[in-house]
Amino acid sequence: MATEILTYSGLECEKQSVAADCFLEYSAGFKNTPLLNRYYDDKMLLKGPKTKGEMTSVSDQTLKMISITIYMVLMLWIGWVAYRRTSNLDDYMLGGRSLGPAVAALSAGAADMSGWLLMGLPGGIYLTGLADAWIAIGLTIGAYLNWRLVAPRLRSYTKVAGDSITIPSYLENRFKDPTKMLRLVSALVILIFFTLYVSSGMVSGAVFFENSFHTSYYVGLVIVAGVVVLYTLFGGFLAVSWTDFVQGLIMVIALVLVPIIAFTKTGGPVETFHTVKSINPDLLDFFKGTTALGIISALAWGLGYVGQPHIIVRFMAIKSVKETKSARRIGISWMILSLIGTSLTALIGIAYFHQPGHKLDNPETVFIQLGQILFHPLIAGFVLAAVLAAIMSTVSSQLLVTSSALTEDLYKLFFRRNASDKESVFFGRLAVLVVSVAAALLALNRDSTILQLVSYAWAGFGASFGPVIFLSLFWRKMNHWGALFGMIVGAVTVIVWTVSGLDAKLYSMVPGFAFNLIISMIVSIATYKHHAGIEEEFNDSLSALKKES
Repeated sequence: MATEILTYSGLECEKQSVAADCFLEYSAGFKNTPLLNRYYDDKMLLKGPKTKGEMTSVSDQTLKMISITIYMVLMLWIGWVAYRRTSNLDDYMLGGRSLGPAVAALSAGAADMSGWLLMGLPGGIYLTGLADAWIAIGLTIGAYLNWRLVAPRLRSYTKVAGDSITIPSYLENRFKDPTKMLRLVSALVILIFFTLYVSSGMVSGAVFFENSFHTSYYVGLVIVAGVVVLYTLFGGFLAVSWTDFVQGLIMVIALVLVPIIAFTKTGGPVETFHTVKSINPDLLDFFKGTTALGIISALAWGLGYVGQPHIIVRFMAIKSVKETKSARRIGISWMILSLIGTSLTALIGIAYFHQPGHKLDNPETVFIQLGQILFHPLIAGFVLAAVLAAIMSTVSSQLLVTSSALTEDLYKLFFRRNASDKESVFFGRLAVLVVSVAAALLALNRDSTILQLVSYAWAGFGASFGPVIFLSLFWRKMNHWGALFGMIVGAVTVIVWTVSGLDAKLYSMVPGFAFNLIISMIVSIATYKHHAGIEEEFNDSLSALKKES
């Protein structure tokens, strides 16, 4: 039998051999890369069924659009409510550190996962089987450790260290950096890469509307950008967190409902797994089609969490250190449910679409297609809303972090240090608009190679910020020189490793994180000088941690 070759961003994978390692390389940028830039052809990316009896009618499309409209209106209403609750810069950038555990947990999860959870991961498992689930395992472990180790200490330390409301300001305050280089470099990295990140999300949203509802690409871009910008610009951090909470609920409900109902079409769990096994037994094996380095690369995705500003900012915003325990339980439960639902959906899709008369042209749409087949159009619209929620939750979170860097870490630091709260909030909203316009302009050219740079972002942020954040919380002798050099080495390693093609064998996060950790420690030891203020704040943060736990 001839081997079918599947191409992903220039990579050729043999479908019959379940080439999970090949797919891993493709997946490395999946959480960051716009759908269009991965593989887009003249066919509909979210192509609906075309067999007799499955053709989508105008009335069906209308019902689905009603569901999407209800979702959009809900997001805007939440933004308006948050606007009425926002009175100063701390409220706008960090929600006044008032997030409850459920909102903090689900908003962090929704901001993290993006469309990858509903399209990328199920598409990967559909093609390569459970060998691709190592990514989900790595992410779950990483998220748990992030909540367990980083969240309580970061919540405590950012309050002690000058009541920091952004990651760059925390790094400057934590290390008492007299050069301000650490804050400047980290703010510029966030500004540049998150602008690209936001743009890639807008591309995904525009393509979603183009292919789901047959709008033009530009109409879809205006809809997604317009709604996200409105609730983020006016409502700030509270709007982003509350909408992400709702979007997280929509995502997990959809991911639980689809596989449960889908089992009725494939004869139940036992029959489904039997069918998958008869198609290819390797699809149910975690170790077939992968290697030790492939598994390490997949698990290494979890290292990235500690360095993602749009995720760890939720730790800074939670009400108290004590609340992080409940948030951890809620967040990890949400994640496990979502990832299990995703994995089951992919396996059910294998069993269903291999039946006579059924065909899936695009593996990434397995979740969407099952939702359209199983449910009434109004509910199917809810499934589509889950995909849109995954995209928009990430875009809004990244947009606000970018605005924060522009306002708090660049404008106030270098131009208006004594700006009033009213002026700062105004500039923060202006920054949201400016970044949004820049991102939308980049998104106008959906074939732009500039947006390919965002594929470095997950590993780039994880390898540059991750070790620095971690050491800053656990090692009192860490200093600003160690942090600065470590950050630069981590970022450069990711870029060089990826450009040289070594990423095909081992995910760039691994060497980038390791080299950053080593350099940060070596440089800190070599340049260490006792600083009474740093020592005092480190001890105060530990005391506050014990008191509030």
